[in-house]
Amino acid sequence: MKEASTIRVQVNGKEREVERGLTVDGFLERLDLHPGMVVVELNREILERDSYGRVGVSDGDTLELVHFVGGG
Repeated sequence: MKEASTIRVQVNGKEREVERGLTVDGFLERLDLHPGMVVVELNREILERDSYGRVGVSDGDTLELVHFVGGG
């Protein structure tokens, strides 16, 4: 049986379908978010920014993203 190419995750309370095999870094890239401007909570645990490239996003994960916006 072939594995699905997408998974379902919750992002800031909304269900979303994303590519299987993404890291947090890859996920942020798909959303056009710069990793240095985002705090990511994955399954109720705040991630260190230097782990974004190593931590994978899995089916059923819950992510909370806080994006900082500059300007005045």
